[in-house]
Amino acid sequence: MEILMSDFFQRALAGGLLIGITAPLIGLFLVLRRLSMIGDTLSHVTIAGVALGFLIEVYPIAVGLVFAVLASFAIEKLRKAYKTYAELSIAIIMSGGVALASLFFTLGKGYNTDVMSYLFGSIYTLDSTDLKLVGVVTLIVVIVVALLHKEFFLLSFEEDAAAVTGLPVKLLNMLITVMTALVISTAIKIVGALLVSALLTIPVAVSLLMARSFKSAIILSVVIGEIAVVIGLVVAGIWNLAPGATIVLLLIMMLILTMIGKKGFRA
Repeated sequence: MEILMSDFFQRALAGGLLIGITAPLIGLFLVLRRLSMIGDTLSHVTIAGVALGFLIEVYPIAVGLVFAVLASFAIEKLRKAYKTYAELSIAIIMSGGVALASLFFTLGKGYNTDVMSYLFGSIYTLDSTDLKLVGVVTLIVVIVVALLHKEFFLLSFEEDAAAVTGLPVKLLNMLITVMTALVISTAIKIVGALLVSALLTIPVAVSLLMARSFKSAIILSVVIGEIAVVIGLVVAGIWNLAPGATIVLLLIMMLILTMIGKKGFRA
């Protein structure tokens, strides 16, 4: 109980709750647009930025955020260049991100341990600067989704119809991708670059099994993400487990139980 009441745990809980809102919110639109793997791509690019941040002694998450946003622009450009093979953009940018990360790891062997915390998550080391950044990103994402959720809904299901109705399709696509970059770059210190895509997609996967409407899918995905974050952090704090891995495994368990429950209900 002393751990749960400590300052570092309270900061971890606050950061986790904020990411538990933004990741499923953005993840729903990514899943509906069949771009689930973009999370892995941008997380690898963010790690390259973090590594460069350590190398040039600049706030690592800020550099990672810049890298992720630039990568999001590149993905959209490549998606337009390869309309029939849009997934190529994800593969190309991921390859570049991994290559840059490997290069910066080689150049800065002394900080490899620090970068590893971003690969697997280090939520208990969040400081006030990290929390402020996560808070700003959360505010941006919530406001944009609240204002444009209908437009994003139409864009996710039928992009051509959205263009015919006069919606600024290019701008909306870019907005979703940039917000994804913002969420991922701020989430990697919480759950880690290797697990961040799970927080984007698994709550959505669970909600889609239960929801009867788009609005209920949004609400359920956020609620599921928050439950996993709170329980995962408490369990990890009490039993001294890896927080990011615990959260993701809880999400997978929730998905399995939901699938079993739905199958039993139908039977």
